[in-house]
Amino acid sequence: MKLLDLTLEISETLPMFPGSPQPHIIPWTTLRGDGYNSEVLFMSSHSGTHMDAPYHFAEDGMRIHQVPMGRLAGEAVLVKLDKGAGQTITMQDLLDHQERTGPLPDGSPVVFHTSWQEHLGTEAYFTDNPGLSADAARYLASINVPLVGIDSPSIDVGHNKDFPAHHILAQNGTLNVENLANLDKIASTTFGFVILPLKILDATGSPVRAVAIQ
Repeated sequence: MKLLDLTLEISETLPMFPGSPQPHIIPWTTLRGDGYNSEVLFMSSHSGTHMDAPYHFAEDGMRIHQVPMGRLAGEAVLVKLDKGAGQTITMQDLLDHQERTGPLPDGSPVVFHTSWQEHLGTEAYFTDNPGLSADAARYLASINVPLVGIDSPSIDVGHNKDFPAHHILAQNGTLNVENLANLDKIASTTFGFVILPLKILDATGSPVRAVAIQ
């Protein structure tokens, strides 16, 4: 068994979604002065590689502490679709993928590798990222996809401020995992995963440690 880290490192220089606070890691105690080292963390619950609970875009949606453990591990389908600035992942893309590899199993998590992670650290990373079209999101909801992951900062296209994919999937109770890393190192079309958010009461999301099991 090989474990592959799919997680961005959280630091004070981590690129953040425009308008979100930059993480701050504040030294709090020291071994010399207090007998132990510790720090205080200040950051958005959507920092780095993170999970959106449905409550992020649905008032009556599941909150992050309510996510069942069974949704946080399993086997996911990897959909590789190189997408450039502002491009959408369409329903036709999903149908074409299934033509090549077979149908997406009903109820299976789906992770999208767009190669957009290569732009991390550029201004375009947050403004021009590819994402799901509304028809693709509706299709994923129709086959009961419980979790959607992507290697970009949002499941919605960067220029679309109406967030249609977020709204559609949130109403379906789907979890989103954004800013995944190292998806290019997964060779197979399916892979085991463990994605664990912090159990933060009533939160809209949480940073995660995301791991592929190969």
